[in-house]
Amino acid sequence: MRKTEEYSITLSEETVSKKKKFLSDGKLDIFEVFQAIISALVVISILFIFAFRVVNVDGTSMKPTLQNNDKVVVSTVGYEAQRGDIVVISSTDGLKEPIIKRIVAVGGDTVDINFTTGVVTVNGTEEDYTDELTSQQFDIAFPITVPEGTVFVLGDNRGNSLDSRSTRVGCVDERLIVGKVLFRFFPIGDWKVE
Repeated sequence: MRKTEEYSITLSEETVSKKKKFLSDGKLDIFEVFQAIISALVVISILFIFAFRVVNVDGTSMKPTLQNNDKVVVSTVGYEAQRGDIVVISSTDGLKEPIIKRIVAVGGDTVDINFTTGVVTVNGTEEDYTDELTSQQFDIAFPITVPEGTVFVLGDNRGNSLDSRSTRVGCVDERLIVGKVLFRFFPIGDWKVE
């Protein structure tokens, strides 16, 4: 009978010891997880301050590619303008609000728009970023050669876009480009932006 009692006391002490170890390890694990989460949030915050921005799409000028109130992530570091990129422009002489447009031509390119047929050509080649015809004319005469250091931008919704066809926007100085749209993160599901 005595041996049984000793055994159960020993077993109880082992159980208590294991529980204490588990609890202390559990506290350490929770602290480590909390520390990892805080570190990750700090790194993400720094990246979004210096390398990326979240921008809200305001308006319908980029439909069907981007919709009103879409949220997009924009890369702001080391961007070089390229045809086809969707970019955020901080402002222009005629506009005080940021705009989102597609670069159709870069410095040295010649853009021509036939408003009767709705066809846009860059250096003699028809651009194919949208199926919509470009029939709305503003106050810029075509053809136009894009000055070096600037870009020619159009909205994908050509019938409802104030863009480089107007002197309010004109050819945009590359220094006014905030960055390139990388992807859409809201609404969830359709991340791709082309």
